[in-house]
Amino acid sequence: MKKILSAFLIAVLLALPVFAQKGSYADMKQLQSPQNPRLGFVIHGGAGVIRKGSMTPEQEAEYRKKLEEAVTAGYKALQDGKTALDAVEIAIRILEDSPLFNAGKGAVFTADGKNELDASMMDGKTLAAGAVAGLHHVKNPITLARAVMEKSPHVMMIGDGAEKFAKEMNIELVDEKYFWTQQRWDDLQQVIKEEKEREQKKNDKPKSQNTENKPLTREEYYAGMTDAQKLPRNKFGTVGAVALDKNGNLAAGTSTGGMTYKKYGRVGDAPIIGAGTYANNNTCAVSATGWGEFFIRLGVARDISAMMEYRALPVQQAVDAEIKKVGNLGGDGGVIAIDKFGNIGISFNTDGMYRAYINSEGKPVVEIYKE
Repeated sequence: MKKILSAFLIAVLLALPVFAQKGSYADMKQLQSPQNPRLGFVIHGGAGVIRKGSMTPEQEAEYRKKLEEAVTAGYKALQDGKTALDAVEIAIRILEDSPLFNAGKGAVFTADGKNELDASMMDGKTLAAGAVAGLHHVKNPITLARAVMEKSPHVMMIGDGAEKFAKEMNIELVDEKYFWTQQRWDDLQQVIKEEKEREQKKNDKPKSQNTENKPLTREEYYAGMTDAQKLPRNKFGTVGAVALDKNGNLAAGTSTGGMTYKKYGRVGDAPIIGAGTYANNNTCAVSATGWGEFFIRLGVARDISAMMEYRALPVQQAVDAEIKKVGNLGGDGGVIAIDKFGNIGISFNTDGMYRAYINSEGKPVVEIYKE
């Protein structure tokens, strides 16, 4: 009898954290359950050094308006009976079409002065997934990622081959000039200038102090940068969405323009299934943003699902634990997630993350800073 009571008490204690969803997401009021499921929708637009005062009121209002437009459109699709996959694609296309975010129209430039796009999508019901990388002409990469998932036997396509497939699927292609924006071009010129100055300082060091072959630590990478230089528009920035539809199916999608001044065909976590995107009806749907190399090394999105599956962690605790791992390794960024009951989890270790979700009353909530 004592053993039974002990086991029962342990089970109760383990379950307690479920009722401690923290931060602004506590306004979800009533946690969902198999008996009380709910449509759910969350989006993000990148994480980084986003502090109050770093934008003008007009700029902040622009971001808030676009985030609200995207999250509302995705949620309305769910209300109209569309699938989680539909909602994710609809919202991400809106963000891809905006120059505000580092995806689609607002993509940053590589070191070669080109825009290079990546995206991925995953269906939690079937575990089917599609991903694309190294695109230069696809207007909406998220739509091509979905086509790879649904209309090909493959999971990932890259470069010219992916764009050939896009043409076969009648997915809209545009001239590379479509992605050119003055802000992103100016960002590239600023980073080129900073890199030249960094290289000069390194060359000025005595040989005994020159550590050019040693990987940069997080502190070394950021050394000497101003807050403006660290903004996600300069280094990171990704858009993503996660959804739960009326049939209890989860979906996740992520789209990015990569990293300003990236070289040598670099690909980040956004198109990597299990790193930047993951969905499984048994656990959750996840989309990530941040320093992709760290998210790839940790398999962030899949690891969050695994913690929920094998350790029975509630979604908020799982995302918090994962972002702590990212920070401990030296990376930064954030994630959004939604579980199979509609509970949401949002976590980031930066000063801010563009994000929006639909609360328990069906209203859009838009947040930017650590509030």
